[in-house]
Amino acid sequence: MPTLRLTHHAANERWLAQIFDAKAARRGGIVRRAVRDVEREIGRDRLKAEVAGPGFHMIECGGQFVIICRASDLVVHV
Repeated sequence: MPTLRLTHHAANERWLAQIFDAKAARRGGIVRRAVRDVEREIGRDRLKAEVAGPGFHMIECGGQFVIICRASDLVVHV
């Protein structure tokens, strides 16, 4: 049976804050985090809520969450 790592609530808040305190995020750029790290530290739903709050965008690809720290329109070209 796998063991679960429980982290302290304050540590989770610091981990989350570090995402949006990154230089790229502050400049309206892009940050990314591994899906497994997000699920371990704060959970997918919490990250989605934090991204949606300021109107940012998030995509998931290849085991990564890519967060576009800009609230402008998003156009995806294929």
